[in-house]
Amino acid sequence: METLFDNALIDTNRLRALRSGPADFLLDIVAEELAERLSVIDRRFEKAVELHGHTGAVARAIAGTGKVDAIERVESDRRFSAGEPVTLAALETVPLEPQSVNLIVSPLALHLTNDTPGVFVQIRRALKPDGLFLAAIPGSGTLQELREVLLAAESEISGGASPRVIPFPDVRDVGALLQRGGFALPVTDKETYTVRYDSIFPLMKDLRAMGMANPLSGRSRRPLARGVLLRAAELYAERFSDPDGRIRATFSIIYVSGWAPHESQQKPLKPGSATMRLADALKQGGGR
Repeated sequence: METLFDNALIDTNRLRALRSGPADFLLDIVAEELAERLSVIDRRFEKAVELHGHTGAVARAIAGTGKVDAIERVESDRRFSAGEPVTLAALETVPLEPQSVNLIVSPLALHLTNDTPGVFVQIRRALKPDGLFLAAIPGSGTLQELREVLLAAESEISGGASPRVIPFPDVRDVGALLQRGGFALPVTDKETYTVRYDSIFPLMKDLRAMGMANPLSGRSRRPLARGVLLRAAELYAERFSDPDGRIRATFSIIYVSGWAPHESQQKPLKPGSATMRLADALKQGGGR
């Protein structure tokens, strides 16, 4: 298996962000959205688990729905706990007994796993029959503007370019992972959020404060030269600015729902025939 991401560096980046004061706005959006999608389900979940939520914002939002009796957090380092009890496990490990929990939630972490199919399988095995998996995964289109201008600027000035923005999956990739992992009633949809900045520099500062600095194993160990950054800033302003001069940054989040199989569930639709949003599908799925 190809090692695309440096897991130790992912932890380092996230811990650095936590110490300096994290930029939580994207995680807060995801927490609100996942809680809203859970709230429409007409049932309770005895035991829920948040996998690698970084700050615990999603766990708190899920608990606030009144839909779960207990929620456990899993993190890779105790310093993410904010004083709360956590279970420690590596990013790609689901430290749960088979068929032991009713709900697993993964916010903004699965795009950083090397063996993503294996993690999906672990999650499905940990769910009790008719248990629910919810996730938010940054998808294709995320930071597309930054990727384009960094590539163009480095190629122009240095004659070559190193990967600076990680690859993100598309909706079909994630849907295939759900099916491959053995989930019933798999549903995915995508929401796109546009954030505006004065220039490329506060955007890059926010990315570091999200723990989203480049974690690619194949990254260049050399920091970007000042000339490359300045040229990237010029290109960003030329290509992706609004009339007021502010630039746009895109974050495309894939929302995921899948159920552990159970005999009471409705039969899935034929591939390609789904027409409803995830939030609407959740109103119908899993209730017994």
